[in-house]
Amino acid sequence: MLKKILLDKILFLDIETVPEFRDYEEMDEEKKELWAHKSRYQRKDDLSPEEFYESAGIWAEFGRIICISVGYFVLKGDTRNFRVTTFHGTEVKILKKFKQLLAQHFSGPQHLLCAHNGKEFDFPYIARRMIIHNIPLPYKLDLFGKKPWEVPHLDTMELWKFGDYKHYTSLKLLANIFGIPSPKEDIDGSMVRDVFYEDGDLERIITYCELDVVTLAQVFLRLRNDELLDDEEIRRV
Repeated sequence: MLKKILLDKILFLDIETVPEFRDYEEMDEEKKELWAHKSRYQRKDDLSPEEFYESAGIWAEFGRIICISVGYFVLKGDTRNFRVTTFHGTEVKILKKFKQLLAQHFSGPQHLLCAHNGKEFDFPYIARRMIIHNIPLPYKLDLFGKKPWEVPHLDTMELWKFGDYKHYTSLKLLANIFGIPSPKEDIDGSMVRDVFYEDGDLERIITYCELDVVTLAQVFLRLRNDELLDDEEIRRV
């Protein structure tokens, strides 16, 4: 069935998130109480809400998006290119630029969004942050009233599950078992908060995010039994 999907109708994406505030103390007292309640089941080893706050970026209610990287195929005859770009700046700017991209180039009935673990993280996180900022949801993220088969989302982790609801596999592991060359990443997801707030190195995070988008596309190609992308086919725009 994946072979029936047109490659140039898919928008591959990945997001990077951080806690909304640099430090726990920047939250008001009501927000601190809400954070303690929200995180109570995730905190281990008797961590206090303050000590656990560095992980707040995984929740849309307590985090924010610092970049969205996207990639898409451009097919012309026998020529295949994969173009990658990133939206960054204020969160409102990121979300509006992303919405504009969807409206102008990926709004048709055949267009799909693809992410790894996207149905659990990327897609709902973007939608929630849009609502928080009073940005009307684009059609591709507004799932109200849609039947499961009408949801325009692909999730490479879900595709790999084959119906196994308890099976989690990272993008990095899939790349390894599929023989996809591992990108030369100098950070991982657990380091994004520190690289952003302590080092102030957004460009380093963007590079990491874009490499994940390329890996995502490579994994999708392997799931279709297609040839992997060569370096010459990948372009940053």
